[in-house]
Amino acid sequence: MADDRTSGAPKHGALPLPDYDHLGLEAVKQRVRTLSQDGVRQLLAYEEAHANRLPVVQALQVRLEELESGAAPSGGSPAGLTPEQAPGPSGGTGVSPQTAGPPVNPPSHGTPQNPAQPR
Repeated sequence: MADDRTSGAPKHGALPLPDYDHLGLEAVKQRVRTLSQDGVRQLLAYEEAHANRLPVVQALQVRLEELESGAAPSGGSPAGLTPEQAPGPSGGTGVSPQTAGPPVNPPSHGTPQNPAQPR
């Protein structure tokens, strides 16, 4: 038996924004600007049927009203770069024998393998 809220909502794979469920409010606001009215309606139906985050629902409603009033979708791809995700590691530390610090000496009180000698 299907839930009444999710019966008319689009499936996750059919959404116009990839990884929509993992986007925060600001990312949704930026990415939704590239979508047409149909795309925003799909997201709004999905959001209301699933997470129903009030700030996201309000942002989607505002954008839908803008589009219905004559605003045009901005350029760009909704699947473009994701600045909300940190870039991967660049590889390597950049430390060479010439730039490495001095070797670390044991503390003056010694280590368990080499107790300090009396002075």
